[in-house]
Amino acid sequence: MATTHGARPKVPWWRWRSNPLCRRSDVAEAWLLIATAVLALLLSGFAGIAAAGAVDASLDDRRERTRPVAAVLAENARDAAPAPVSENGDGGVWAEVRWTAPDGTRHTGRAQVPADGEKGDQVTVYNDGDGRLVSAPPEGAEAGFQVAMAGLTVAFVTGGMVLLCGWIARARLRLRRLDLWEAEWRQVEPAWRKRMTG
Repeated sequence: MATTHGARPKVPWWRWRSNPLCRRSDVAEAWLLIATAVLALLLSGFAGIAAAGAVDASLDDRRERTRPVAAVLAENARDAAPAPVSENGDGGVWAEVRWTAPDGTRHTGRAQVPADGEKGDQVTVYNDGDGRLVSAPPEGAEAGFQVAMAGLTVAFVTGGMVLLCGWIARARLRLRRLDLWEAEWRQVEPAWRKRMTG
């Protein structure tokens, strides 16, 4: 096999071939590499699917506990503070609104409303089970984006952690192999030196 000067020849699957120079640590390192790759793929997939399912269930629960409520703007929206832009592109503003709870009590609070609203306009806000103002639960593409991002993030982190553990284990195997080589060289070196000088 032709190789460039100073380059190590690459022999496929050399750790599994019958070779007097191949040690048990070489075979262990090869199997560790395969096991790490398989575990990273399997665990990252399972973890990503589980995380996406958990976020989806959490969003469903949030939608069930949130109800839309008719409210009236108590100020012009142009005078209110801007709200952060969401994934679907509609930021709106945080303006003061008034609404009546199912028990007949009147409430006032700040909610996210369209930026072009005028005082007295009717808007829709959202209440939780205790009648407090909450942000609108994500729907459609926004909810799908959150579910997908949660799954992908957890999958990448899990896969990265498995690969890191595999790399650490391989590094320990390499250090052990170097220690064994050094110990064996200390045994062989005196006889080798005699042959070279004799």
